[in-house]
Amino acid sequence: MKLLLKIIGVLVVVLLVAAAAGVGYLYTAYPDVPVDDAYRITPSPEVLARGRYLNDHVTGCTACHTPRDWTRFSGPIKAELLGTGGDRFDLGPAGVLYARNITPAAIGAWSDGELHRAVTGGVSRDGTPLFPLMPYPHFGAMAEDDVHAVLAYVRSLKAIESAVPDRALNFPLNLIVRTIPAAAQPQARPSPDDKLAYGRYMLRSWLCGDCHTPIDEQGTPLPGMDFAGGMTLVETGYRVNSANITPDADTGIGTWTEQQFIDKFKAFDGVPPAVLSEAERRQNTPMPWWAYAGMTREDLAAIYAALRAQKPVVNRVTKFLEATP
Repeated sequence: MKLLLKIIGVLVVVLLVAAAAGVGYLYTAYPDVPVDDAYRITPSPEVLARGRYLNDHVTGCTACHTPRDWTRFSGPIKAELLGTGGDRFDLGPAGVLYARNITPAAIGAWSDGELHRAVTGGVSRDGTPLFPLMPYPHFGAMAEDDVHAVLAYVRSLKAIESAVPDRALNFPLNLIVRTIPAAAQPQARPSPDDKLAYGRYMLRSWLCGDCHTPIDEQGTPLPGMDFAGGMTLVETGYRVNSANITPDADTGIGTWTEQQFIDKFKAFDGVPPAVLSEAERRQNTPMPWWAYAGMTREDLAAIYAALRAQKPVVNRVTKFLEATP
């Protein structure tokens, strides 16, 4: 019996040493995304204009990194707090994240290479791996000039101090997240003349799939359910399921014409978001219509073409799940 206990004790020690070595390896070897010290952001009026368009109406950097007013339809951003972060994103048992301050008050001391690595490769200035709720896999695949324009615009934000809590990722996600960042692999932006290819580029940059593809309990997209809706979002204070935007005629947008698709967005262009009653807030939407409405008709038409090319998925979604927070 004593020999058996001794053997068990030795095995436990070996396992603990192996586990410690494995954790140590993760912390020393990952994330493995170096900084490009030669990278430079060179703003010009044209670059800033492109960056502002992409930020305000496509990539939505400040839409995620600015507190939103959920007393109004579609939760418009609080412009006086532009880029200050602070919004909470609950990952359930996996932990909690907070949108960071991206104004020069927080990132002004970062080098251009450090900022580029964070946005396209998923590694913060101090080497902390970012959780891909920050959609760096998408940004890392954008055309380099588009990324450059967005970064130039973010650099131009007004510096505003804000206190943002630290994230809390639980085991094992706190270890897994270290292996996710990867160096950017930028792709050329297709010509708008190739409507489908350009639409697919814009669709990826627009991040539609991040909200409109359901995920499992580990946060992994469900196979075969791309754009099929049903992801539960809680930003409004109430649980809301995202819509099915596949071309399924019965449960998706298969019966929509291109003009109907464009008009759906343009209906909110320049229209101040309405103030909602308490009852109306129970059916508010996290979809930032006020932002996407500013996209050009040409870009919206290309995105429509890309969505129409997706596989139709039958998935009837109940949008509003509850009447109380």
